[in-house]
Amino acid sequence: MAEEAEQERRESARRKREVAVDFIRRIRGMGREELHDLILREAGEELAQFFLAYASDLMEREPGRSVENASSLLLIGYLIRGHELALGDPTFEAASSWLH
Repeated sequence: MAEEAEQERRESARRKREVAVDFIRRIRGMGREELHDLILREAGEELAQFFLAYASDLMEREPGRSVENASSLLLIGYLIRGHELALGDPTFEAASSWLH
């Protein structure tokens, strides 16, 4: 039983990595406006502003750890999305532009 659970955990982690890699490739190929629309549709302006403020504060406090901080921000976003899905995937309203 424990061996099966471990195998499932590994398979789940592999699938999550594949999905993440695929998504990153997709957004890297998007134009600025397409990415902007995706952010507003999925997150909304308020959450985007929150992440911008959080990232700015984090980078100002620890400029020498920018790579680790960027990685942490990506993981935090992923964990928040997982939490949203567990709660029933709330819908966000797209607001005005914030990437200009």
